[in-house]
Amino acid sequence: MSAIAEVRLWEIVEEAARTVTDETGRFRKGDLESEVRKRLSGADLEAHVQAAALDKLAHGLVRGFGERRSPNPRRRSGMFHPRGILKLGSGIWVWMELATPTDLLEWGRLSTRNLARVARAEADRQDYVAERLDAFRLHNGLLLGQLERIVFGYIHDAQSSPDLDADEE
Repeated sequence: MSAIAEVRLWEIVEEAARTVTDETGRFRKGDLESEVRKRLSGADLEAHVQAAALDKLAHGLVRGFGERRSPNPRRRSGMFHPRGILKLGSGIWVWMELATPTDLLEWGRLSTRNLARVARAEADRQDYVAERLDAFRLHNGLLLGQLERIVFGYIHDAQSSPDLDADEE
């Protein structure tokens, strides 16, 4: 997928999000999906952007397939299912029915690493929330954007990506 097409796709999604946002800054995911679908189905959409959208669709379907087929510890019949999939990392998946002891061990290790990463992210999120709530109590009537700029010194960097995870790359 070309970088230009990907940027255009994200612009389409952001424009759609702005369209469905109400006066309080809120919008519904379902409304956004409908608006994006409408914009992507337009006859005037460039071929390279259509191809990028198809790539995103395929990626999402494959990700969803993997999520649906991953073992579920809450399944009454147990975690094993012959059509289940173990994700081994680096884009390698194996059908549960054909998994080796090494595959099972790697899947378990990956799960532990993911849990640790999620726990760290959650701790950071809760620290952020607590710090901002304390600041809100001291600066009554502000919205988060105002609080970030006034109290925490946020300055928009025009060079930074609007995608929150892209700044970390």
